[in-house]
This record gives sequence, structure tokens and C-alpha cells, in this order.
Amino acid sequence: MILTALTQYYNRLANTEKGAKVPAYGFSEEKIGYILVLSESGELVDVVPNFTDEKKPKAKLMSVPCPEKRTSGIKPNFLWDKTAYVLGVSLPKDKKSESTFELSLPNFEAFKSYHLKLLKNQEEKGLKALSNFLQNWQPEEFESSLCTPEILDANVIFQLDGVRQYIHESQLAKAIWANQLKSDDASDDAMCLITGTQTPISRLHPAIKGVSGGQSSGVSIVSFNKESFESFGKKQGDNAPVSVQAAFAYTTALNYLLRDENNQVISLGDTSVVFWALAKKEEQAKKVESFFMMGFNPPSPTDDSETVQLNAELEKFTKGRPLAEIDPELDPDTQFFILGLTPNAARLSIRFWLQTSFGQIQQRLAEHFQDLALAPLPWKTPPSIWRLLLQLSPHREGQKSKIDDVPVHLAGELMRSILTGQRYPRSIIAQILSRFRADGDIGGLRIAMVKAVLQREFRKNLITEEIPMSLDESNTNQAYLLGRLFAVLENIQERALGDKLNATIADKYYASASTVPYSVYPRLLSGSKHHLSKVRKDKPKLAVYLENRLGQIMTQLPTEFPRHFSIENQGRFSIGYYQQKFTPSKEKEDPKDKEDPTKSIDETQGVE
Repeated sequence: MILTALTQYYNRLANTEKGAKVPAYGFSEEKIGYILVLSESGELVDVVPNFTDEKKPKAKLMSVPCPEKRTSGIKPNFLWDKTAYVLGVSLPKDKKSESTFELSLPNFEAFKSYHLKLLKNQEEKGLKALSNFLQNWQPEEFESSLCTPEILDANVIFQLDGVRQYIHESQLAKAIWANQLKSDDASDDAMCLITGTQTPISRLHPAIKGVSGGQSSGVSIVSFNKESFESFGKKQGDNAPVSVQAAFAYTTALNYLLRDENNQVISLGDTSVVFWALAKKEEQAKKVESFFMMGFNPPSPTDDSETVQLNAELEKFTKGRPLAEIDPELDPDTQFFILGLTPNAARLSIRFWLQTSFGQIQQRLAEHFQDLALAPLPWKTPPSIWRLLLQLSPHREGQKSKIDDVPVHLAGELMRSILTGQRYPRSIIAQILSRFRADGDIGGLRIAMVKAVLQREFRKNLITEEIPMSLDESNTNQAYLLGRLFAVLENIQERALGDKLNATIADKYYASASTVPYSVYPRLLSGSKHHLSKVRKDKPKLAVYLENRLGQIMTQLPTEFPRHFSIENQGRFSIGYYQQKFTPSKEKEDPKDKEDPTKSIDETQGVE
């Protein structure tokens, strides 16, 4: 099913009204760093760099004959390759070597003999010039040639001086390559699992590149390189028969999706998530794809009018508003495909696969933000999945959080939960609770993630009590009440000591209070009496208010504090603490006091 969908997507890309976006059968888009310009006699007359115009220039992608799969041995490519094959030179493996290059004679001889055999007796000017070049070139003379050390290990192609097209683009070169494909790439005919036709089967499927964490040489979805993977005496690709054309189509489509510039891949830890849509018109499909990307990576808040409009549209999208209301070109019935990939040595593991409608994707995303929602809202723009994942990493003062500190498996699991509507990984709560105890940052986004995990479990009937979105003074859950009580006790301490406070009770006792309340609350309540007496001397009205808040919660608690809290109740404790601490009070200010006695904390605090 996955390979069939990718093959269909390749056909769409290859037959767009504005021209093909992917190379034709037998060709691949590779990074080409330099162009070797040859005279008709085969002399090297120029070396042209082929890089993008960016701050950090990159080799440009160009359509060239498909590369060989070099799992082992020496295998030259047709009419292009890296310098070790084309020129017989490469960067020295020994970094302490005084020489700027080292010879790769076996590679060059393989490239030379391969092409001289294929191009024998060819009179086309470009191909003849290449034959002459290979016969005359001496790798030992690299330093005295037009080549510079920067070319080493780069991919290069050939061009005839005075001709615009490259040598591999000539009709004769393409015909030679087509014959070569027929003789080398296929085994016996069999029924293709993708097309359902009797056709030559691909023994080795083309490599897939660009997967986060995968080998630079490429990885495979379908591969059989050991006898233990084979059966019934069949070798390599015959064990899962896929035609040569279909193998080329699905790998080319996947390589296209994995390019960052196409905005159809999201890299999360060890998982690369690619996605695409199929619609009646290409513009409709691109619009759907861009909304999906925006849903998981919202634009940063700026004063730019276009960004403001995008954020407004995204807010409607995540609230589940009708798609036609957001944009008439958004069709909820548009087919949508999502593929999560994880590298495993030279192979790819399928983390998840989803074939659905765009309307269903919107519903899942709306459910996700609904589960996250808190009051007051802890964000100005909907958080991207990256921002959520960073809540699982340590928050160190003066340092930015690093995605490398996030457990790699949780990234893919979180994405899958959002897309499928399944329960979030329980390990998210355990991870965040450990961060609370380690760095003391009990921030809004972290609490929102704890709330989302528990709220979704409630919707799935896995727990019995719903999680409140805002402060719920009627909630009698002991963990929630003790979290509220802890916030009130912290507020009393802050009001009593003010600037003299070096560390709050949250800094010292939050871990104990949220896990083993029996061991710490009697001491905290005893300390609050001294703090209240101090407040009462200067601000009697404030003291009365704080005592009332304290008593309101205490009357709902049992006579004995719980001895231990489960992970779920530790999460409820943190939610109660956050909502009590950051919810503005509706009480009026007493003019007898110098400050608002009911305002426990600035309303903007906690927003991320």
C-alpha cells in the first residue's frame, strides 16, 4: 500500500501541467559540485563551480543517470561520479598527511574501462571527447591541471566546450543508458506487487536519501542481503517482486518528499515524517500540504500582515472550523498520506503510515489543541510540535533547550498520537514530572502537556475523572486540591517575606509535596501560621483573604494526608498548582491595603 501510494505520487509529479518535478525513469537528482568542460579532443579547458547563491553555498541538484548502489566493491556511475572515480583523486584519509590529495587508481581504472567499453566507436562529439579525456588523463598530474583542491570528493559531470547541454543529456547518451538499464537492472520476469503486471523485477532498489539519522549513502525500505532474509531459493529483490520502473518511481518520489526545500518533511528526533496530498488540481494539493505543515510548525508571531493572517487562519483550522470558511480551495475530502520513517542501519523502519482525508487530519489536530488548552492560555500562538518536545528537555537558566536532550523515541510517538487520535505516551508525564523536580520550571506548556495526556485518557475512558481546563474550585480530587493548597502556601510565604525571600517552598519542597505529601504538608502548614502572623501585622485584610483561601481548600481535604501519589495524581497535583497560581482572582482590592490582596501573581506570567 505504501509503495503503491508513492508510485502514484511519482506519476503525478512526472505529469504536472507546469512540467515534471522529478527525473524521468533511469535518472536521479544528485548534488553536482563541478562541471568539467572538455574540448573536442578531450582536453580539460575549464572547471566550473556549480553551487547555489546562498550564505552557505550548496552543490546544486541536477538530473543525472541513476547512481549505482555501492554496498561493497567498486561500481562507477554513468557519465558522472565523484572525483575518486572521474579523476582518480580524493581527499587524503590521513588528516595529518602533507599532501593535498591521494590517488584512487582502482576507482579511476574502473570508471575509465566502463566508459571506454560503452562508448566504443561512438562518433557523437561529446561522448567522443569524454573517451579521449579518459584515455589522456593522468591522476598523478592533478596538481598541475586546472582543478583546485576544493573539487576533491565532489560529484562532477561533463560538458562539451561551446555546447549548452551536458554530455549526459544528449539523445545518444540517453539511448546508451536505456540499453544499459535493460541489461543490468533487472532479473527474470515476475508479477509486480505494485503494478500487477508481468515485468522484469528489480534486484536492488535505488537508495533513499535524506532520512534524518540515516546513512549518507542511502537506506532501503526493501532489501535482502542475507540468506536468513530470503526464502524458497529466491535471491534479493525476487523475494518481494517489484518491477524496475515501480522501484524507481517509489524511491524517486520518496527522495523528492525528503528534501527540505519542498516543505513536505518534518524531522522529529529519530523520525522523518513525509506527507503529500492528492487533489483534482495541483494548487489545491499544495494548499492542503501547506496547511498541514503550518499546523505542526506555526509561523512565529510578527507584525507582518501576511503572518498575522496566517495565524488567524491557523487558529480557525485548529478549532475545527469548516475548511470552506478558512479557504474555499481547502476540500475536506482531499486524500492525504503521512509516512513516518526511522533509520535502522542501512534500512528504514516504518514508524507509522496513515492514509486518510484532510478533514480527518483537521479533526485530529483540533482534538490535540483542545486537549492542550488551559486557562489562562500559556501561549500566544499555537505551539509547534518542536516547542512541545522541547518541554521534555532540561531548562537551564541562561541556556536554550536542546532537542538532542529529548528522548528520540518520544518524538515519533507524540506525532503518531496526534495524527491517529490515540492516547499520548504515558512516558511524557513521567518525563515532565522528572523535569519539574530537576529544574523547577513548572511552566505553562509543560502543564498543558500533562493535562493533554490525562484529558485524552479520560476521553478514551481509561481514567474516570475529567481534567479541568481552568481553575475548578468544586473539584474534590485530593491531588488537585493539594496542588492548589501548595500554591496558596507559596503565595503566603511570598507575601510575608517579600524581597527577603531567597527560595520559595516550591524550590525546596515541590518534589516531596507532589509525591509523598504526608511527609511535608504538616511542616508547611505550621510554617504558614508564622507567615500569616507577619502579614497580619502590616496588611490585615490581605491576611484574612489568604486565610479564607487556605480554609476553603482545607475543608475539602481528609483529616490525613495521602502517603504517596501515583504518576496520574502527580500530574493532577501540578495542574492544580498551576491553575491556582496563575488564575487571576475576581476579588476587589481593599483600599486599606497598599496592594491588591487578591492578586497572587501577574496575569502574564507563565505565558510561553
